[in-house]
Amino acid sequence: MGYQLVSVIIPVYNMDKYLAETLDSVLASDYPNLEVILMDDGSTDNSLDIAKKYAEKDERLHVYTQSKAGLCAARNHAILLSHGVYILPVDADNRISATFISYAVAELEHDPEVKVVCPRVEFIGDRRGELKLPSFSLKLLACKNIINVCALYRKIEWEKIGGYCEEIIAHEDWDFWISVLKDGGKVVRLSQIGLYYRVRKTSKRVTDYQLKKHVVDVLNKRHFEFFERELGGKLHYCCSWSRFINFFSHVIYSYRMDINPDFKDLECFVRSLPTIFEYSDAIIHKGRNELKEFECNGRKLVVKSYRIPHLVNRIVYNFFRASKACRSYQYAKMLRAVGIGSPVPVGYCSVSTWFLFGKSYYVSLKSDCPYTYRDFSLRTFLRQDEILRGIARVTAALHEHGFLHKDYSAGNILFDDSSDDIRVEIVDLNRMRFGKITMEEGCKNFERLPGTNEMFEIMADEYARQRGFNPEECLNIINKTHFSNNP
Repeated sequence: MGYQLVSVIIPVYNMDKYLAETLDSVLASDYPNLEVILMDDGSTDNSLDIAKKYAEKDERLHVYTQSKAGLCAARNHAILLSHGVYILPVDADNRISATFISYAVAELEHDPEVKVVCPRVEFIGDRRGELKLPSFSLKLLACKNIINVCALYRKIEWEKIGGYCEEIIAHEDWDFWISVLKDGGKVVRLSQIGLYYRVRKTSKRVTDYQLKKHVVDVLNKRHFEFFERELGGKLHYCCSWSRFINFFSHVIYSYRMDINPDFKDLECFVRSLPTIFEYSDAIIHKGRNELKEFECNGRKLVVKSYRIPHLVNRIVYNFFRASKACRSYQYAKMLRAVGIGSPVPVGYCSVSTWFLFGKSYYVSLKSDCPYTYRDFSLRTFLRQDEILRGIARVTAALHEHGFLHKDYSAGNILFDDSSDDIRVEIVDLNRMRFGKITMEEGCKNFERLPGTNEMFEIMADEYARQRGFNPEECLNIINKTHFSNNP
């Protein structure tokens, strides 16, 4: 059996002082099947010239360049160009031992459950001695990075997780190892010194510490389920205290949630919303309440965050009344149960502090309907009459089933006219009244919908037809209500 190809990945930016030493150590490896992919990330010193001279002497070294895009982009680019079964990243100011790759490959080939093989690490440069690292565990990895970037792994692991995250600009190896290992896999640390790690005043290890807040924020956004499972909540800026802080947070804060049985795989996402909502930049709407879009487990989700109510309602919602998020979730299920369209409800989560209600979040699948009633003012639809009748039919169905939407506005009616049947969905459901809806109450429900007299004629006719009312009477009520409130 032959030796599997190992690709050593070296991103370089302005490392002419140390690069030759690094390349000498890598090319001196006793492993017989090796390629070295060096990616220069727009260096302005002599790094590229040094690399090219080495490449002229050793055909195992392949040198590439890119405009400066950052360490993760350079590493990803280099791995994309590599051909090895195994990947070993090496920083351009460090050294590896001649035997490290051979020992590491042996461990990966001996046990397919091993995902990562790490060396023992010795400091060079401005510090001496051995870097003492604890035995691997996921709970420790959740609190701090305990694996150096220089560790051997299978290229397929890089492919599975989509490479190194280019959003994070420090401790990118911590994010990478969490991505690779959070769902299982063994980590082996060799007994031999395999990496000589250089410490200098401007080394990344030193400068990364100044970006701690950025790192923690990105990690929470990307790995909320992992931290929820291992730490009982989010990763805090005092990382090593996270489990302790989360434990006492659960004493101070109480959580209420419910999840649609069809989406049990999203339970951790819903439970983690008080943490992760703030990290998303995908804002759909921001006002009194806020809507953001997420993607989780292959599903596109819309989350509505309700603002913290005033003091009296904070007490009322905590003890006597369901929250807006809870009502939205329950009402969506009620509408869909009788065949009235609304985005599929996934769940809700709310948090209280002692006796005071706080934030609440409602989660639904993202609707496929591309338009809202508001779009009538922006464009002309070829099937406008059919759309208006479809909206009127859904409104009539709401009222026939005893649902009066008390915020029945242009932005809360969604529709899709791409198929034979006009599809209509109703959103923002937390304000509903239940009971018998009279003709006058039902027609007044159109008052917040903008439109012309011709549009109201169509809707009044269809609404009356569905409920067995007189179309002229319905139109008179709609016009009277609408034009008196919108002179």
